[in-house]
Amino acid sequence: MIVDCHGHYTTAPNELGIWRKNQIDGKATDLKISDDQIRESLEKNQLRIQKERGTDVTFFSPRASAMEHHVGDEKISRDWTRVCNDLIHRCCSLYPGKFVPVAQLPQSPGVPPKNIVAELERCVRELGFIGCNLNPDPSGGHWKDPPLTDRWWYPVYEKMVELDVPAMVHVSSSCNANFHATGAHYINADTTAFMQFITSDLFKDFPTLKFIIPHGGGAVPYHWGRYRGLAQDMKRPMLKELLRNVYFDTCVYHQPGIDLLLKVIPADNILFAAEVVGAVRGIDPETGQYYDDTRRYIDGNKALGAADKKKIFEDNARKVYSRWKP
Repeated sequence: MIVDCHGHYTTAPNELGIWRKNQIDGKATDLKISDDQIRESLEKNQLRIQKERGTDVTFFSPRASAMEHHVGDEKISRDWTRVCNDLIHRCCSLYPGKFVPVAQLPQSPGVPPKNIVAELERCVRELGFIGCNLNPDPSGGHWKDPPLTDRWWYPVYEKMVELDVPAMVHVSSSCNANFHATGAHYINADTTAFMQFITSDLFKDFPTLKFIIPHGGGAVPYHWGRYRGLAQDMKRPMLKELLRNVYFDTCVYHQPGIDLLLKVIPADNILFAAEVVGAVRGIDPETGQYYDDTRRYIDGNKALGAADKKKIFEDNARKVYSRWKP
């Protein structure tokens, strides 16, 4: 089985975007999207690509760039999140063998994370979600809230541990003109989160807490020596200790990048992902293949044995997303 741990509903019907605009304008009504519209949006896109590329199941969450935690107030974020999560639940109910639900959280800048716990619990206990996306920067590129390792975040970690669900560290859109959303803001956040983990004792307080750092870990695997050296200089534990709690996905869109990821990070800490349909959708003129066809890069790595490949494609997803019972 090949499990893509990182997929977003980027092809949702236009009615979702209209509802969002109306909500921001104070004119929101009930969202009306039929099952047939959902089927059409998925069968022409994610399901078609699954079949073409030979993947079996996608862990599916609302569109990350549309979480927009910086927009409006706490209530707007809560209502928007609930609408998005309910739509993901419908997608996964229509295609239970192909999609597994992962939750958006109703975050807002300056709003304590304890306020997002109820939606996480609803999604997991009532709707069968197996994980969540946690935004380390709800302000959209201005980093106004405390680091992920601050006790401010502990209520959500306590609930994650209680429910036995992991979080993918995932920012939303950037409202800072210095940072392109997917090319800079996403990668910056991945890297920043890992450095925060290095400098803290978070996992002493929560030894079973699990995080996935997407997009290949940002800069982390490619500057592993820097982070090892910084940890050593700061008298912090060796990085291998972080790997008890921190995992990386394979949303890296060229062969050399995947090869380095597989060389630096143990196979036990890598989960297959493609982020389809995501940020990079075109065809690489050097290979004639889609950039985001990441299965080709795993298959194309000559040093990877069959047992490690199975870990990356399936076993690690079962381990990290332990509520998933296919």
